[in-house]
Amino acid sequence: MLTLHRVRGVRPGHDGEPIAGYAVLVDGARIAALGPYEELSAAYGSARVREWDGVLTPGRYEPGGAALLEAAYHPDPREADELGGEPLTGAALAALDMTETRWGASARRGLQRLLAAGTTSLTGPFTRPAVRTAVQRSGLAEPPGGRPRALTVGGAADFAVFAEDGSALATVLAGRLVYRRR
Repeated sequence: MLTLHRVRGVRPGHDGEPIAGYAVLVDGARIAALGPYEELSAAYGSARVREWDGVLTPGRYEPGGAALLEAAYHPDPREADELGGEPLTGAALAALDMTETRWGASARRGLQRLLAAGTTSLTGPFTRPAVRTAVQRSGLAEPPGGRPRALTVGGAADFAVFAEDGSALATVLAGRLVYRRR
């Protein structure tokens, strides 16, 4: 299914100014076209249109992914009264009984935070099996060559849309909407 992402602007790389009026057409897991919204809309009239009031970019790259997911515990909301809502490290982490199951659940919550921040790639290595499995299932991956990719026709449909204040409105991995701000 074709999806046309209409935004205020598209920043194909990680630098430079966004191109106003541009849009991104996604076909499955790949970017099918980048260009002016009016042209893409006319050429692909049957595409589903998603409108975002923000700038579409390749998303954030998190080089410290392993530290965020393997050296911190992301508490379950049901533990908020006891542990709070922020990640625990150091002595607070050492005081917890961390089983593989608990590490996996923590990693999934940490990945949700990363997706909500517009992260589209991260770096390991992930040595804990439960964390490695959670990362693999999330769709987040290390960028080829250790460098985040730019948005290109034929390239992976991995991107994020950011509001003026820098917060993420949406995160898309392999053409799938994996985070949407409510």
